[in-house]
Amino acid sequence: MKYDVTIIGSGPGGYVAAIRCAQLGMKTAIIEKYRTLGGTCLNVGCIPSKALLDSSEHFHAADKDFKTHGIELSDLKVNLSQMIKRKDEVVGQTTDGVSFLMKKNKIDVYHGLGSFADRNNIRITDSEGKQETISTDKVIIATGSKPASLPFIKIDKKRIITSTEVLNLKQVPKHMIIIGGGVIGVELGSVYARLGAKITVIEFLDSIIPTMDKTMGKELQKSLKKLGFEFYLKHKVFEVSSTTRQVTVKAENPKKEKIEIKGDYCLVSIGRSPYTENLGLEKVGISLDNTGRIDVNDQLQTKVDNIYAIGDVIPGPMLAHKAEEEGIYVAERLAGQKPHINYLLIPGVVYTWPEVASVGYTEEQLKENGKNYKSGSFPFKASGRARASMDTDGLVKVLADKETDEILGMHIIGPRAADLIAEGVVAMEYRASAEDIARMSHAHPTFTEAIKEACLAATENRAIHV
Repeated sequence: MKYDVTIIGSGPGGYVAAIRCAQLGMKTAIIEKYRTLGGTCLNVGCIPSKALLDSSEHFHAADKDFKTHGIELSDLKVNLSQMIKRKDEVVGQTTDGVSFLMKKNKIDVYHGLGSFADRNNIRITDSEGKQETISTDKVIIATGSKPASLPFIKIDKKRIITSTEVLNLKQVPKHMIIIGGGVIGVELGSVYARLGAKITVIEFLDSIIPTMDKTMGKELQKSLKKLGFEFYLKHKVFEVSSTTRQVTVKAENPKKEKIEIKGDYCLVSIGRSPYTENLGLEKVGISLDNTGRIDVNDQLQTKVDNIYAIGDVIPGPMLAHKAEEEGIYVAERLAGQKPHINYLLIPGVVYTWPEVASVGYTEEQLKENGKNYKSGSFPFKASGRARASMDTDGLVKVLADKETDEILGMHIIGPRAADLIAEGVVAMEYRASAEDIARMSHAHPTFTEAIKEACLAATENRAIHV
């Protein structure tokens, strides 16, 4: 079979690229080594973790907040197996949806391991070892990433686990130790903290969610401590061991002071690494950089001109929506169009509660770049809508150019921050000023009023409600 374009990997980047290629008239194939489509995000990442986050937040609200709302319950308990079952149903519905979209767009789906025979021929090996080869003019590599670990840690998938296994625990942990205070660690830790687990986070750097604005990390740490989280920042783990019932983690701080923590589970959450195994890249002359990523030019083209790469296997943040944008970008490039991606304006989100969302420059980056900026912030405790819903933790922080007032960054920790950040993305795409947003009417009472107030605060300290 001969195709105009073949995509290896069916995660958000891959399947979106396939759909856009098909929409643009290309005969398209997609190859997925697993039984279901959707990649890490849909199967063992974004979607199942958000399902469990929502379930656990409902339980936590019932346990902690309902009585204040005038709702009295008795015999409240966690049915973890039902939570896991619902999560699996959400995953199934979502992956089935992707399969439907492949059929709708007349995209041929191959299940098996795709590898290069040469630059125009892809060999597909199914789970039983049977092989077939398809020919293609163009190839898009979208094979994603896998959980990273440390050389001295043996992941046994029973007591020492990754973000994959933690989605299917049979019981709520008594004490979960999390190595890594990034997005994945604090999200999955939140799930089980709400259900009653003690959570200890060990982070090498001096802040949790260290890639985001430092204010966000400080505020989130305050909120997570209320859930019972314990934090050891600036600690380096040097040993992890386990028995059938217990794990022991040893770490030290910069002063070489050592700690030893025991729990029943250890979640290794130190990030993800690009997945390129068995692709046969050496057969087409594509090499990897020192982080294991594939080098591409500004058109996402590898050194082999008919082969492109997107998503987690190339440099940049490992985000599903970043991969989607890149998939569409490559498809439209192949069709002769001139799309663009502004990587600065791809938002980042942490789905804890309160949620955290960020777009543009952090304050630390502006200081490092010597940029002359101003800042305005507004706390949710001053928001009528937030008080009504008992969601008063957090704030909106807006950074703007001191001379032109153009918004340079927006950082939100608070209720529905994941959705609110879109206002910042739109504003920055159109190079709006803080004054522009401050002058726009925002419905009352809403969480978005906090954005307006932060922009007012950034323009001559004009916030009204604080």
